[in-house]
Amino acid sequence: MKSLILFALSVVIPLNINPQELIKVSTDIELVRISDNAYLHVSYASVPGFGRVSANGLVFINDGKALLFDTPWNDSLTCDLVTYLTEKMHLKIEGFVPNHWHEDCMGGLGYLKSLGIRTWANFRTIEIAGKQGLQVPDEGFSDSLALKLGDKTVFCYYPGAAHSMDNIVIWIPSEKILFPGCMCKSLDSPNLGNIADGSISEYQTTIDRVIKRFREAILVIPGHGSPGGTDLLLHTKELTSK
Repeated sequence: MKSLILFALSVVIPLNINPQELIKVSTDIELVRISDNAYLHVSYASVPGFGRVSANGLVFINDGKALLFDTPWNDSLTCDLVTYLTEKMHLKIEGFVPNHWHEDCMGGLGYLKSLGIRTWANFRTIEIAGKQGLQVPDEGFSDSLALKLGDKTVFCYYPGAAHSMDNIVIWIPSEKILFPGCMCKSLDSPNLGNIADGSISEYQTTIDRVIKRFREAILVIPGHGSPGGTDLLLHTKELTSK
């Protein structure tokens, strides 16, 4: 599949985190507490030509319930993550939204659908996934989606094409966490990586929109590699000029 993954990560970039905040779910799944109500999930897969590669996702929790943003790479890894969240952390997963259609974002969608978990995605994601013969999320949105989890709200926005034509960002105002996924590069990234399914001509404009809209963000999570601050967005913008 073309989405399997020509991004420019040939090595796994270690996350700069406190080891006490890291939970080893399995050999290929880690959970990292990044705020009172949010966890980073990190999954690992062997990618031909690149070796063992990590991918980031997000779990937001409130009142014993959870929203999942991006799955691990495949159904098996997603099963490991969901089993831990439900059986060890006693969370009920209320819904799922992928950043875009590649398997490092929704490779485990089939497993979530088998559990009856409600799934949303950008209409563009649904359209592309359908054309690719992939599992398709149940409900779509065009420009934005607001998801309530107890007394807190999570916002999903489509800022424009970049890494892919359908990539969105997730904003959790209560935590000041922004998850722009693969459109945002870690500080270690020397280039934009794979944009075969995206738009180099629109990339900088899209990143500019994200920078201007989310100036309040404290923690920014890229699709791969270490989280940081809004400097990750500025770094990504610089890469669009190279």
